[in-house]
Amino acid sequence: MPAKILHFVRRFDPAAPLLGRLGNLEVRLARSAAEVKAAQQLRYRVFYQEMSAQPSKLQKMTRRDRDGFDRYCDHLLVIDHGRGGPIVQRIVGTYRLMRGERAALAGGFYTAQEFDIAPMIARHAGKRFLELGRSCVLKEYRGKRTVELLWQGIWAYVLTHDIDVLFGCASLAGTDPAQLAAPLAFLQANAPAPEEWRVRALPHRGTFFDADPVEIDPRRALAVLPPLLKGYLRLGGYVGEGAVVDQQFGTTDVLIVLPRANINPRYVGHYGADASRFAA
Repeated sequence: MPAKILHFVRRFDPAAPLLGRLGNLEVRLARSAAEVKAAQQLRYRVFYQEMSAQPSKLQKMTRRDRDGFDRYCDHLLVIDHGRGGPIVQRIVGTYRLMRGERAALAGGFYTAQEFDIAPMIARHAGKRFLELGRSCVLKEYRGKRTVELLWQGIWAYVLTHDIDVLFGCASLAGTDPAQLAAPLAFLQANAPAPEEWRVRALPHRGTFFDADPVEIDPRRALAVLPPLLKGYLRLGGYVGEGAVVDQQFGTTDVLIVLPRANINPRYVGHYGADASRFAA
């Protein structure tokens, strides 16, 4: 049976196990197409209704944020069973995960639309890559508990699939790179990728800065970085060269590369070397 057909046949595990639990909140992978649809509806609420993303006519009609990559990804869900009702009302957070073998079926990684990741992947032939994307949490749940459960789920997934490298786009609000010059230059100065993990924005899409880091106020630059981006840096992530404006989502994106070997040991200890701390 061709790999692509086999993927769709085996796409969901109706018995996908819990990866973590905190009170009424639990984290696990989507078990059905209906749950993926609910995650897409959550993404629409956050990206298009709360934030500044511009929906297409189809997205307005379906009230879902979706693209062709969704069906090749695993979808991590945070579910609040205290909310009751159908699953669409209980999903409060989601993350999209795509492994290298799934990207091969999809025709490539989503990130490749903005950053030239092919040379990095070629330099590390044999390593297992995981793309993280579409991070999304309902406003009232954007606290430590939900974030910890999402990272618990990601860490469990990394261990299950023996992932070597995590990467993906991280977004800053706004589409004027000049106004974001300070935080972008701060990232370039404080978390540049070494040569072996070097990635550049695609020439026709990227914006590059030569700002003098001496002129940057680190505290002010750090303060405007979104929590997700700061979390990647704390874990040991690198930042690629250049930034890409995403007009549809109203953001400016940078590329984060996080080799598993870089992950700060205290975070491994926090979640458990076997991802057991918040395990159900």
